[in-house]
Order: sequence, then structure tokens, then C-alpha cells
Amino acid sequence: MTLAAPSLSPPASVTVRVQAEDFDTAAEIEALSTGRTDIGAVVTFSGLCREEKGQLAALELEHYPGMAEAEIRRICEEAVTRFDLQGATAIHRFGRIDPGARIVLVIAASTHRQAAFDGASFIMDYLKTAAPFWKKEHLKDGTARGWVSAKDADDTARDRWTRG
Repeated sequence: MTLAAPSLSPPASVTVRVQAEDFDTAAEIEALSTGRTDIGAVVTFSGLCREEKGQLAALELEHYPGMAEAEIRRICEEAVTRFDLQGATAIHRFGRIDPGARIVLVIAASTHRQAAFDGASFIMDYLKTAAPFWKKEHLKDGTARGWVSAKDADDTARDRWTRG
């Protein structure tokens, strides 16, 4: 009698990039999920630059190089463990971003949909509050509003993951 070897899933993959260039959402989903028959759900979040009621000319994003990538990786790895994800991708841009352009991409892949939804939300909630990024708004009238303050709503969204 021959016993079949147990089917082992490949290890979870985590991809983190902080870059000035735009990214291709479909290509990133493909890179995460191709050949992974253990993945049953892929959830993506794409954050875009808003025009702020027609006033914004551009958003300037700065980050702490090295530290930003390390913190995002830590967040993604925690999501992989916490939600049993098969993979996670987080890409965040820096530099001058025009209204309508992509800023951030989060992808969570799992066996079942709820884990993918939760994983993507968890990553984004912590990315917004823990990763060292700073934003400055440049207005169409040529002025700058200065650096944007953190929002209480972002802290509230993050804190839902720590409630008992």
C-alpha cells in the first residue's frame, strides 16, 4: 500500500516596497498568486491621491528610508501570522503624487475570503498609523498647507484590532 504524501502549501510570501514609481496592481496580484493553488481569496486595497475638492495640485510624501520598509514588513508578517494568510504585498509610493495617481497598494491572499479581508484591513490600518511617512499638500494656488497631521479616525481604526 502506497500512501500519498501530504499536500504542503508553499510558505507565505511577503513583499514590501517603498518606491517613487507607480505600480501595476494586476501584475502584483499575479506575482502573489500565480501557481498558488492554496489561495482561495485575494483582497486588494488601492489608495489614490484625492484632489481635495479641486484645491490640491499634488501631495508630497516623504518616508524614513529603511525604517519604513522594516515597519511595513513587520506589519505584513504579523497579518500573515494573525490571519493565516498565504501571502501579503504592501507597496507605498513617495515623492510628488498628482491627484488620481496611486499611492498605496495592499494585497492579502488567503484560503478563505474573510481572512483576506481582515488581513488587508489590518495591514492598511497599521500602515496608516505606524509606518514613518509624512504628507504635505501642495495647493493649486501655489501655496502649501504644510505637513498633514495624523487623524484620530486612523487611530480608532487601528485600535479595533487590539480590543479584547
